[in-house]
Amino acid sequence: MMHVQKELSSSVKEVFHQAMINVFLAYNRCNEDVRHAVLPFDITSQQFNVLRILRGQHPKPATINLIKAKMLDKMCDASRIVDRLVQKNLVDKNINAYDKRAVDIVISEKGIQLLKKTDKEIDLSAIISASLTAEEAEELNRLLNKITGEKD
Repeated sequence: MMHVQKELSSSVKEVFHQAMINVFLAYNRCNEDVRHAVLPFDITSQQFNVLRILRGQHPKPATINLIKAKMLDKMCDASRIVDRLVQKNLVDKNINAYDKRAVDIVISEKGIQLLKKTDKEIDLSAIISASLTAEEAEELNRLLNKITGEKD
């Protein structure tokens, strides 16, 4: 009896382990697809993410902390990414008028135009819709929301 219980426990662990591996593999695949999609626009997927965050804030400025909180990849150096976007004239960085220690970050007109181009030429939903039906995508969203603690 003890042997059967040990086997069941092991197989349950394997199912969860395999699920975790599949989440990582799916993330890497989607991330790679986005990386290839934005490559012709001379930006990285992290820069693309920051630009989209800033467009969502526009015309209000954002701070580095707000960008970090909203970034998909929490391990990225948001300050360095913003500096690269400033060098490309896609983002403007200014000292906050009320708090000289704070920096206001806004997407530039050039950044907005770049995102308008990407909106026309990149279909991010195609990355998932190539493999899943709408119903499967809804179920995947529901399951991933359970893992991340997000509300439906």
